[in-house]
Amino acid sequence: MKRTFAIGDIHGGLKALLQVLNKLEVTDDDTLIFMGDYVDGWSESAQVIELLITLSQKINCICIKGNHDVWCQNWLETSVVKPLWYLHGGKETMDSYEDFSKEQKQQHIDFLKKMPLYYLDAKNRLFLHAGFTAMQGVENEKNTATFYLDRTLWEMALVADERIDKEHKRYPKRLLQYAEIYIGHTPTTNLKETEPMHAMNIWNVDTGAAFKGRVSGINIDTKEFFQSDLLPSLYPNEKGRN
Repeated sequence: MKRTFAIGDIHGGLKALLQVLNKLEVTDDDTLIFMGDYVDGWSESAQVIELLITLSQKINCICIKGNHDVWCQNWLETSVVKPLWYLHGGKETMDSYEDFSKEQKQQHIDFLKKMPLYYLDAKNRLFLHAGFTAMQGVENEKNTATFYLDRTLWEMALVADERIDKEHKRYPKRLLQYAEIYIGHTPTTNLKETEPMHAMNIWNVDTGAAFKGRVSGINIDTKEFFQSDLLPSLYPNEKGRN
């Protein structure tokens, strides 16, 4: 049986990602949709990208680009260290590339450059890192940075009245464009929730791996989810992003 999993933000937590992949018991027939932010936080960002490259050569993987991946790509291409990025996990990412050759870094640049900003499947389910603002959907978004920076989509879903269905005139028009929407970017742990969250027709699978949470993977058909251990327990000598 073919399965599709959405996997939330990883932020350099290779050990956590491996735990989730093992729990998913991934086969060659499965599809893995990674929701972005593979780097910046824990000490194995470069190693996460390396694993994603290897996985993509073996099974169907869709790696959505997150804001931290954009920042990492910019650094790899230009060697310019932006202070904001450096303070938000960039230092750890730079350290993780210390033993990587110029050729390996170029391979990572090529991989990052090819990452889509969103993915729409055959059942009209949308996957993107953060959100969108165009009422008519992602194809009409004028500022593509919105796809990896927006938080208003999730904020709107959280405050909307869940008692109304899609036929109601007050149902948010942005959400009517898609059967379901899967995002990362805004940790559910900000709301003291440790598991993937559901609001309206949006699923948020960022469960705070950048900080003190976990990496999560969810079966998008059954909604069964799997989680890693807490990241600080996997990297006891590190702080992650605080």
